[in-house]
Amino acid sequence: MPQLAFAISFLQEYERLEKPVKQGVRDAVDKFQRLTVAELHADKGLHLEPVAKARDPRMRSIRITGFWRGVVLAPDDGSETFLLLRVMQHDAAYEWAMKRVATVNAATGGLEMRNVAAIEELTPMLQHAAETAPSLLFEKHSDTVLRRLGIDDGVLPAVRTITDKPQLLAFATLFPEDQFEVLFYLAEGHSPDEVWRDVVSVRRPATEAAATETVDLATAIANTRDRIALVSGPKELEDILTKPFSAWRIFLHPAQRRVAYRSSYSGPAQVSGGPGTGKTVVALHRVKHLLEKNDDTRILLTTFTNALADSLRENLALLVDDPALLGRVDITTVNAVAHQVVAEHGTVPFLVPDADADARQRWQRIVRRLDLPWNEHFLALEYRHVVLAQGIGSIEEYLRASRAGRGASLQAAQREQVWRAIEEFTHRLGAEGKRTYLQLCADAADLLKTAGPRYDHVVVDEAQDLHPAQWRVLRGVVAEGPDDLFIAGDPHQRIYDTRVSLRSLGISVVGRSSRLKINYRSTQEILAWSSGIMTGEQVDDLDGGSDTLAGYRSALHGGRPTVTPATNQAAELDALVTKVRSWVDDGVAPSEIAIATRFHQFGARAKDRLAAAGIPVVALKDGPDPSKEGVRIATMHAMKGLEFRCVAAIGVNDRAFPFEPAVTPADVDRMQHEVDMLAERSLLFVACTRARDDLYVSWHVKPSTFIPVATRPH
Repeated sequence: MPQLAFAISFLQEYERLEKPVKQGVRDAVDKFQRLTVAELHADKGLHLEPVAKARDPRMRSIRITGFWRGVVLAPDDGSETFLLLRVMQHDAAYEWAMKRVATVNAATGGLEMRNVAAIEELTPMLQHAAETAPSLLFEKHSDTVLRRLGIDDGVLPAVRTITDKPQLLAFATLFPEDQFEVLFYLAEGHSPDEVWRDVVSVRRPATEAAATETVDLATAIANTRDRIALVSGPKELEDILTKPFSAWRIFLHPAQRRVAYRSSYSGPAQVSGGPGTGKTVVALHRVKHLLEKNDDTRILLTTFTNALADSLRENLALLVDDPALLGRVDITTVNAVAHQVVAEHGTVPFLVPDADADARQRWQRIVRRLDLPWNEHFLALEYRHVVLAQGIGSIEEYLRASRAGRGASLQAAQREQVWRAIEEFTHRLGAEGKRTYLQLCADAADLLKTAGPRYDHVVVDEAQDLHPAQWRVLRGVVAEGPDDLFIAGDPHQRIYDTRVSLRSLGISVVGRSSRLKINYRSTQEILAWSSGIMTGEQVDDLDGGSDTLAGYRSALHGGRPTVTPATNQAAELDALVTKVRSWVDDGVAPSEIAIATRFHQFGARAKDRLAAAGIPVVALKDGPDPSKEGVRIATMHAMKGLEFRCVAAIGVNDRAFPFEPAVTPADVDRMQHEVDMLAERSLLFVACTRARDDLYVSWHVKPSTFIPVATRPH
């Protein structure tokens, strides 16, 4: 009986198809489960036919609907494995199929696709330009070296014409993925041996048989499991077509695999990248790699919030299905780890948030009692960003401490005044049996200096939101050495008031840092619009430098985001109901739709309005089971680390962004004011980039100044 495989790229596109086309796909692939090869060719409904003038004679088309066709790679070697590559409108499907050729990578044994027509068309023109170019990008690498890394004779002539990285990037969609990745990392300065180790060898067949161009189609497909899903029966087919959204949260693309499955790092390693570039996916696969590498290793997988920890736990279970392996991973927040450390050494005090109303009132009383020239906001920030950040425990240390990044300078006498205020704050809090969460982390970090490490490896997600006190906890729970810390984060998504230099904490990632630049979640249209929120902003990275969104791009395309003004709140909610209903009518499951608001109150009103309209809705704060039907609604802070097919960011008006109470006045601390304003922009940026297929942004009365002016309705 024939067996059907799916290209991963098709499965990503499947969710975007309209309902009749999806049903056509299901009907077509169902026949592959029931018919013999001879019956497939004879079936008049399926219309499995050769593609005329195709460069690859194995290309076939199948009928999906009257206007849609599937492109299938058929076996010609006696095997019975067919590969569904694309589902496209009739003319586009035939044009796509005519230009592509499938081959087997000689180094990896995996199946590859290339746009051979475009490569052959471009190469002569580029060869002419290369003759007068001062240098060529790959001239220092011989043909022998390139062939060893899998670059074949169909690609090599074009490679020899490339003069610079931008020209290489122009071939990204034309060259086979594995070959393009090899070239990309050579262009980035990696040696051929490093590329072999980190890019090629990880894809080679697990069997002893060498990779070769003569393997049959079924074997090549089996060697390409990172880009091809093989369906073995009706149940697996049903799972893959009904639950693809979950599958893509753990799918690893080639550029990400190099980072996640590197055999070992000599010390702390970092992966950064813009939203949707797959940092979390890389972190999860790194955990899997470390588990499989050693039979008794203990791993901490940690992040900033409980909601993010829950998401990591759910997704790691999709990736690692062995309970014994999962049992060796603790998945929790840094604060929870600190709580456990302190609890093991005595009674844990009552914990209070670091910046709640109670803490603010305490600082206010201290200001009045000591008749200080600063307000409560300044003192709270001084305690957070200087004292707790540097682990300062005495006036002597405070007098010597660097206050870089704090806008107002302090003389020695002024520092003594501030220190008295800080001592009073901590003394009175302690007298009541209370500690803030960051104080708890500081205590845990001190205890770990003598208690010693408790994990073999620590993997950190959303690293940009962790405070230095939390980083000292992580540094303390794992011994320094190879693969001790694996850090994933994006400074553009820093939505909390944290600033950190890993180097200052003894965590050096020099030579072990990677940056991902391809967004696999959102369309280019969503990414470009959302990036406009951050235009012109200077963003500090995690290691004392700066980061930028320049060069980030999406591999996906779709419609432009919709921006909708309203005269009042009621009208905005009416428009929201209309938009959500249109998504549901187009076949989007309610659980794949999210409503993001700045404030809980407006979210509650939106929830009630949707429910009154008969649309199921659940609050993310209630921790709904992933299978529970209902549009997800949450504050923008709670959207961190999540993704949905469609997102509505509502209430984006001038009073919500920027939110005045969340921003330090410029006359109190100019530098902190800028940091807070950046965090406000980042919050909206994060919410908008949760969307995969469609983004809807609305406001009532007056729009936020963060919304790109060019996209506002006039």
